[in-house]
Amino acid sequence: MTSPEARRRRIVATARGAGSVDVAALAAELGVAKETIRRDLRVLEDRGLVRRTHGGAYPVESAGFETTLAHRTTMHVPEKRRIATAAADLLGEAETVFVDEGFTPQLIAEALPRDRPLTVITASLATAAALAGVDRFTVLLLGGRVRGATLATVDHWTTRMLAGFVIDLAYLGANGISREYGLTTPDPAVSEVKAQAVRASRRRVFAGVHTKFGAVSFCRFAEVAELHTIVTSSRLPAAEAHRYAMLGPHVIRV
Repeated sequence: MTSPEARRRRIVATARGAGSVDVAALAAELGVAKETIRRDLRVLEDRGLVRRTHGGAYPVESAGFETTLAHRTTMHVPEKRRIATAAADLLGEAETVFVDEGFTPQLIAEALPRDRPLTVITASLATAAALAGVDRFTVLLLGGRVRGATLATVDHWTTRMLAGFVIDLAYLGANGISREYGLTTPDPAVSEVKAQAVRASRRRVFAGVHTKFGAVSFCRFAEVAELHTIVTSSRLPAAEAHRYAMLGPHVIRV
């Protein structure tokens, strides 16, 4: 019989490979009761490796695991588009904007109004390419080492360039956001870029789907209190949104 630890390692590997797992399917595949799988998922959630959902779980990104940009473009897409549109509406009078790496920030960039001049600073090759042809936009792509998983630049070249700016508004993403640990991401090099963007910006907006909330990754780059606004979907319960709002930011659910 497979030991509980070996079974749990297999569950994590399956979740990371497929993007999620189903209790009934795991029970059939591993030859154990559904309650055994539910117990395994509770243990794995306590260890910060998965987040449970109704009938299953999905993996939490960590120091040893991070989804690719290509994978993110297939998950919760309608939700991410609603969030991006609402976040872009927060532009206000900003003339300089930082757009973080990741798919949701890229969608925000594409939703920005095109009727006035705007300077967009980004570490994301995908975002820079998407905006480069906009007549009234000036796009500054931060230099550095390009990470293959996310097509974004990192390391000291990136942070040094970013440190020279005073930015009106930063649109930030994260792999996890929690009231206790703030905004987190798996890679220390990515964390440094995000932290520098927080320091350089006058106003900061976090945009992310409901699955980010309560998740904790390896590297912390900002506290919830440093955010001016959080934009997420209505799938984040209102009571939980209120708990984040109590820490300072305005929380918008769309």
